[in-house]
Amino acid sequence: MLDGLQEAVWLLDAQTLRVLHANAESMALTGYEAQTALGLHVDVLCDTLVQKTFWQDASNWRYGARFLSQILRSDGLSCAVEMSVRWLDASPAMLLLSMLDRSQQLAHEVELETLLAEMRATLESTADGILVCDLKGGIRAFNHRFAQLWQLPSELLTQRDDAAIFAFLESQTISSGSEFTLLQEAPDLSAPEITEVLQLRQGRVIERRSVPQLSRGVAIGRIYSFRDITAESLAASEQRLAARVFESSLDGIFIADEMGRIVQINPAGRRLLQEAHVLGQSACELFEPDDGEAMDLLALAQVRWETGGFWEGDLWLRADGDRPRCAVWLSWVPLRDGYGCVVQSIGFIRDMTQQRSAQKKIEELAFHDALTGLPNRLSLTHYVQACIVQAQRTNESFSILFLDLDRFKIINDSLGHDFGDRVLRLVAERLGGLLRPNDMLCRLGGDEFVLYLHGCSGEDAAKVAERILESMRQPFMLDGLGFSVQCSIGAAQFPADGMTLDELIRQADIAMYRVKERGRGNFSFYQPQMSTGLLSRMKLEHAMRQALDKGHMAVYFQPQVHIQSQRIVAAEALLRWTDPDLGVVSPAVFIPLAEESGYVVALDAWVLEQSLKEAAHWLAQGTPVKVSVNVSALEFRQPDFVERLVQVLHASGLPPQWLELELTESILLQDVQEMSMRVHQIAELGVGLVIDDFGTGYSNLSYLKKLPISKIKIDQSFVRGLPHEAEDKAIVGAIISMGQALGLETVAEGVETQQQCTSIAQMRGDYYQGYLCSPAVPAPQFRERLLQQSAQPGHWSLPADGVPISPLIQGHTVD
Repeated sequence: MLDGLQEAVWLLDAQTLRVLHANAESMALTGYEAQTALGLHVDVLCDTLVQKTFWQDASNWRYGARFLSQILRSDGLSCAVEMSVRWLDASPAMLLLSMLDRSQQLAHEVELETLLAEMRATLESTADGILVCDLKGGIRAFNHRFAQLWQLPSELLTQRDDAAIFAFLESQTISSGSEFTLLQEAPDLSAPEITEVLQLRQGRVIERRSVPQLSRGVAIGRIYSFRDITAESLAASEQRLAARVFESSLDGIFIADEMGRIVQINPAGRRLLQEAHVLGQSACELFEPDDGEAMDLLALAQVRWETGGFWEGDLWLRADGDRPRCAVWLSWVPLRDGYGCVVQSIGFIRDMTQQRSAQKKIEELAFHDALTGLPNRLSLTHYVQACIVQAQRTNESFSILFLDLDRFKIINDSLGHDFGDRVLRLVAERLGGLLRPNDMLCRLGGDEFVLYLHGCSGEDAAKVAERILESMRQPFMLDGLGFSVQCSIGAAQFPADGMTLDELIRQADIAMYRVKERGRGNFSFYQPQMSTGLLSRMKLEHAMRQALDKGHMAVYFQPQVHIQSQRIVAAEALLRWTDPDLGVVSPAVFIPLAEESGYVVALDAWVLEQSLKEAAHWLAQGTPVKVSVNVSALEFRQPDFVERLVQVLHASGLPPQWLELELTESILLQDVQEMSMRVHQIAELGVGLVIDDFGTGYSNLSYLKKLPISKIKIDQSFVRGLPHEAEDKAIVGAIISMGQALGLETVAEGVETQQQCTSIAQMRGDYYQGYLCSPAVPAPQFRERLLQQSAQPGHWSLPADGVPISPLIQGHTVD
């Protein structure tokens, strides 16, 4: 019966697990013949430790078992089998082990699983997103690329909701070549291939293709593939744009093959070539260099192409028939294939005719003065540098003259700048007529000229300067008007005074400046000591500009005393400067420097601000006196002076009647109408106006009766001679009498002795200030003296011997 079965059977002893019988079919499966198998232990079939463990534990097989496993054949090969173990009640007990060969079935399954795995891997590795739907439009599968392209939310990936997925796809689509229809609503899923383009909200462009899914020729669903064509769409757009640029470019553009032959040219290029037939012609034949010589342009370009660059440069378009020679700029760029080989090239031709003309004009302007046509400083620099090199080789010398027209501003202001420009042309023409061929005349700007005198010694330079001065003294005629133009000249020698043009011009300028100081209309050679004075002047100006910020300047106050009561009624604010390096700098030194440099405006503004704050403090402590502040001419002429004065008064809180401004006569006698209006504006504020240094300059006394002046100050030069000098006494007496007649108070400055004070008192002067009472002192010391005066009203009475007893001068060095 066992031999008749189609499956392999071993009958085993249940105790020993040895073969009692093996049927004929078992030989084909196990390789053991029936007689050979008798007595074999079952573990000869065990191919794994799991199988041996199975047979060692009787509880695993006593009640029977059925499973897939592998056996070890007699030839040592493994074979997949389906194994069944049954318990047979007999005497002795036996086990029926049956085995079916499953090798081929397992191989088919493995092959099928491998095929499925490969299909899944292929589906996931494709660059396109894949969506598979059944005939009803339900989603059967999609790959990861599909989820990435559409950026599906995670919740749609973890739950089965086809409608939600399609709704999301539709929400992300802006437009498409055809309507985006839900797949469930598609009328015919077996339709042939359909392609459409979808525009997504993120700015990407997706191409969707769909084909029917067929099984044995019957549609069972539809497969959709989605591809991101954003880059391709952009490239196509750029290609269309490039085509438009090629056609509409104002520059000529040609495309050449690998041999440099023109295969295409744009409309601008055809116009530039005047419609000449150039297709098939070598591009190199169209161009030539500036000198017109032959050149292998293609070879030059290829050298640059080999290094990864492009060739560009100035060329000329060859004349051809009626086409004239034309200046162009050529840029020649290679186009390479995927292997880096040049397959084509693009040339860009720009017509440079106008630019070349403009460049030539610019070069002329760059090296020449636009007004006079003379060489400018740049041109002079290039020329003189070459001359310096030659002079150093030959040990020659040359001279530089720096010439400045004297008071040329008068011509511009009186006759206009156009007339002044014409005068400068006449001067340039006259100076140019005095020079030799190797000399050079340069206009620096304004009314300044520089002359280079080739190989000229100091003696020869002096002769040239004399000729120039004499020539300039000759009258000029312009528009029927005769006039003369005077000049001042400074001279410097190479190499004695400098080794560069800049040094020589600077030294000659210094020498010319000295001529200006000594009266103009002459010439002078540079001397080293001239620079020393200018250097110290520069250092002083630099230190002065830093002194305010560093706290090196302070406002001192000098009392003005009422002669009859001997009480302080006012104080003049005076600026003092003590520098850590320079020591005490006299106002007579730094004030003129500040006026010349314009820095006096900043100093005046600071002194005014500090003085008002201090006067407000005096008022607050119950010892009010007026503060008198000097105003420079430059500061007073500032358009916003009155406005700033109002702002400073408001900020300090000082009532205007406690402020006096000291002005010089020169301020009021220039721009009379404007100054008169400004003085009246200040007087309307309640601020007192004082004429300082009265009588030292030219005085038009009519302003005293027209302007709201409250005081005049008698200059100390007249007070110094009192009481013995009859002339000074007469002048002081006349000023005091005039002041009384006009209702003006008088203040005598520089009073140093009791005799001077007594003399002024006898002439009925009102106030005095000077070292007799006190020099200018710092604010805290002056504030202390005001408190003492308030407590001791009679403290300022002078003793009979005329020596003042005042705490203001105790321990104070009088300058």
